[in-house]
Amino acid sequence: MNEQANEKKRLRDPDSKLMRELWDWAKSIVAAVLIVMVVHQFVFSLSIVEGRSMEPTLHDNERLFVNRALYYWSEPDRGDIVVLKDPRDGSDLLLVKRIIGVPGDVIEVRDGRLYVNGEVYTEAYVDTMIEDGDVAETVVPDGEYFVMGDNRHRSGSLDSRRFGSVQEKSIIGRAEFIVWPITHIGGL
Repeated sequence: MNEQANEKKRLRDPDSKLMRELWDWAKSIVAAVLIVMVVHQFVFSLSIVEGRSMEPTLHDNERLFVNRALYYWSEPDRGDIVVLKDPRDGSDLLLVKRIIGVPGDVIEVRDGRLYVNGEVYTEAYVDTMIEDGDVAETVVPDGEYFVMGDNRHRSGSLDSRRFGSVQEKSIIGRAEFIVWPITHIGGL
């Protein structure tokens, strides 16, 4: 009888060894997927530029590395290129824009020039004056940011000149560098 029990145990061992191995693999795969999801949600992500609103700085179909963790410890700053949720109701789009005004700033567009706090704001990254007309003085409210695309040609960018300043909570992260296409790889 003892010999029969040993034989059964020996026959079960390969199955239990296989099951333990499969269980270990399953735990590893689940842990890896959870880590990737957490990192993607809270640390960094990739985003695709769609459209021409950030030309000449960014171009259609470029892939960006977006630092999602940065703004947990610091505030967005003027000049940052950010990815944000489209503030228009019902839109699921993500937008790529540059922060022009921070809380308390006075923003104005007059005669094709951008003014921040009453002074002409020099923008080395644009290739034309603002062609969409004037924007009356606007004070950026607390907890909000005034964003614009770098494309200042007529109708080149849908931004805070049309939909107003955006809430800080709608900013997903700062675009750090271009990762694709390979010929455009570089920091922003």
